[in-house]
Amino acid sequence: MPDRAFAYFEGKIVPLSEAKVSVVTHAFNYGTGCFEGIRGYWNEDDRQVYLFRAPEHFDRLRNSAKILRMEFPETTEQLCDLACQLIMLGEFREDCYIRPVVYKKDEKVGVRLHNLEAGLTMFAVPFGPYVDVDTGIRCGVSSWRRVDDNIAPARAKLTGIYVNSALAKTEAEENGFDEAIMLTDDGHVAEGSAENIFLVRRGQLITPPVSDNILEGITRDTVMQLAREDLGILVIERSIDRSELYIADEIFLCGTGAQISPVVEVDRRAVGKGVVGVITRQLQDIYFSVVRGKHAGYRRWCQPALRQDVPSKA
Repeated sequence: MPDRAFAYFEGKIVPLSEAKVSVVTHAFNYGTGCFEGIRGYWNEDDRQVYLFRAPEHFDRLRNSAKILRMEFPETTEQLCDLACQLIMLGEFREDCYIRPVVYKKDEKVGVRLHNLEAGLTMFAVPFGPYVDVDTGIRCGVSSWRRVDDNIAPARAKLTGIYVNSALAKTEAEENGFDEAIMLTDDGHVAEGSAENIFLVRRGQLITPPVSDNILEGITRDTVMQLAREDLGILVIERSIDRSELYIADEIFLCGTGAQISPVVEVDRRAVGKGVVGVITRQLQDIYFSVVRGKHAGYRRWCQPALRQDVPSKA
């Protein structure tokens, strides 16, 4: 971890090295926590870090916590301000990542959700690309099915659920792929191990509906708005069969970590011509302009994290 990294922990900001929980903590033992991932993008021209759609992320965190019967007193505005403080204290002049976590903090043994206290922590660290966004990645359909919402709530970012993603991701990499594509229990395409998925067919953008056990992605919502408003592309939300992956003109994964990552191969079959598609590249160009605060039409999504009176690092 970087030397100048800080965390919000137990109601105050402390050096990241001091933000510790006990091995008896309920969330550590039972996965009873939820989290968010928020990117901060460095804009060299503005000498500014822009947090992308931070309020929407914190609102989703609150919904995830509600599903686990947790509440926290901090408002969305306060959480956004805390995120900015962590970036300023860390003196970030680069892309970074904010990770807030709400968790069952009691040091008690026993599986349950009720009668347990919630804790909230948040930290900021430097963060570059999670997967390749330039030349494209190779994906394999996983043997691990996406968790069903009646088994564990798929629309929430729950810590315990991500063992499902970890199993799929490791399987994919050990089979020679870069990323996994997961199916629902009835065999429809759900998402990647930690990303939403889009297909392009006949000039239309297609993505699974939220009822197919996907995370209600903020980047997914961003992509749909950009496609409709800036490119005039029809966006369709419907169930997708596995074989459609093999005949799609273009495919890409998207998420806070993945950003917009083109898929050039699925199950050793080329997607389209086996290179990054035209529509995917157009969406990438717009997206990276938007998140760095360079697109006037979407500046409302970009929150400046640095006070302009804060000097830059030498």
